[in-house]
Amino acid sequence: MSEREIMEYDVIIVGAGPAGLSCAIRLKQKKPDLMVAVIEKSSEIGAHILSGAVIEPEPLDELLPGWKDSPPPICIPVENDEIWLLSQQGRRRLPTPPQQKNHGNYIVSLGAMCAWLAEKAEALEVDIFPGYAASEIRFTEDGAVGGVIIGDMGVGRDGQPKDTYMQGIEIHAPVTILSEGVRGHLSKQLIRKFELDKESDPQTYGIGMKELWRVQPGKSKPGLVQHTAGWPLDSHTYGGSFIYHLDKDRIAIGFVCGLDYQDPEFVPFEAFQQMKHHPMVHELLEGGEILSSGARAIAEGGYQSLPNTEMPGALIIGDAAGTLNVPKIKGTHQAMRCGILAADHLAETGAAQGFNARLRDSEVVKELYKVRNIRPGFYKGFWRGFLRAAIETVTAGKLPTTLKVHADDTALKKLDGYTPPDRQWVDRDLVPRDRLASVYFAATEHDEDQPVHLQILEPDVCTTRCVTEYNNPCTRFCPAQVYEMVEENGSKALQINSANCVHCKTCDIKDPYQIINWVTPEGGSGPNYQNM
Repeated sequence: MSEREIMEYDVIIVGAGPAGLSCAIRLKQKKPDLMVAVIEKSSEIGAHILSGAVIEPEPLDELLPGWKDSPPPICIPVENDEIWLLSQQGRRRLPTPPQQKNHGNYIVSLGAMCAWLAEKAEALEVDIFPGYAASEIRFTEDGAVGGVIIGDMGVGRDGQPKDTYMQGIEIHAPVTILSEGVRGHLSKQLIRKFELDKESDPQTYGIGMKELWRVQPGKSKPGLVQHTAGWPLDSHTYGGSFIYHLDKDRIAIGFVCGLDYQDPEFVPFEAFQQMKHHPMVHELLEGGEILSSGARAIAEGGYQSLPNTEMPGALIIGDAAGTLNVPKIKGTHQAMRCGILAADHLAETGAAQGFNARLRDSEVVKELYKVRNIRPGFYKGFWRGFLRAAIETVTAGKLPTTLKVHADDTALKKLDGYTPPDRQWVDRDLVPRDRLASVYFAATEHDEDQPVHLQILEPDVCTTRCVTEYNNPCTRFCPAQVYEMVEENGSKALQINSANCVHCKTCDIKDPYQIINWVTPEGGSGPNYQNM
């Protein structure tokens, strides 16, 4: 095999989300002569971006003064907030806590907003490369990060080059910025290699599922933000839903549940569909049509789980580091702040060293610190968590205790002796009928003749211990039905439908044996979200 072609840049940014693009824009504003590249694995900018999303506009005001004169394609000022506690058939209005008061905020499509940000970056002569997956880290002789290696394209499932083979190039830079999003493929490796999490708690996650609907005329109330808690979740499973009313009779509806749930038979996708059949929600969606759907993991650990964000030659920012504010249900403003801060640091120092201290002294981490005990406060149930959240909110996080955060992969109970809760789930009639139908609305696409990007490190566990101990929970927690247990030669075998994958990373996180390793597939593969 020939030596790889090499490209040289001053800064490489992996991931064209809000953190990475904000960083690129700010760098070129501060240092126009810097050569900056953004590498993005999705087929086009925004195609892998999925979020609610209600955003706080202050980072945009700082980064792009006057942005409101030419705003992103979907940008609706918030008019009203509602929070509801649901039972199977009933509901109760709850007071809106300060963290979820959205006056002055905007409902956006984060995918469309990232495409809009990419145009701003390119106008500043940032080089953006969609459709190319950074599959490996390039290390220098002294062990520092020295750039990335783009994955080869045109490799068959058997690992051999096809007629379409194209060798990936190496991109070298003194500084590499990882803004890959939650559970980033490269970030995960670097956190492990440099032991960046040795002084932090484990990261904890949620799975967020979202659908974009066009409802019957008059049902959408643009600017209305609704959140729910309670049914269909049991009192020991953290989560809730959002319903954001857009223009043009569109509704963004989504459901989030913590991946530290205990029930091995629980199906997050089904919980989302059940929520849609609550009378309040069903009435809204009935007669409408689904336009798009998808799923992604959410980093919920906050302050306690924040790793060291610097290493020789590289930084980790935004969701890849875990800067989301869980009580606010917002991460975009934090990711953008993080990107701006990283750019300011590099513009002043030219090196990664010192960024972690700067981040921890910033508004990004101060905001996380104030709410650090709210998410782990729910470990002992909904009502105790609700009370703890109220206390932490009133005291602005000034209580002298910091609760521990636990890992999600250790939370599942084994089948033996476990009694699942009575979920009181109902018959469904709204689309999508099942997970495969949902994948259709994600427009996900992979060449099936490529190496499987979901690596099972110990396959025998799937057909032995996991069958008896947990009944193969991967067949249920995956929102895209990637994993199936099938009969093969008279015994059970794991079938991986990797073409279904929407890149949510849930399997990499929730697997109780930690033997599923998600790696990036060929560039351009995966979902093709529209206005998500």
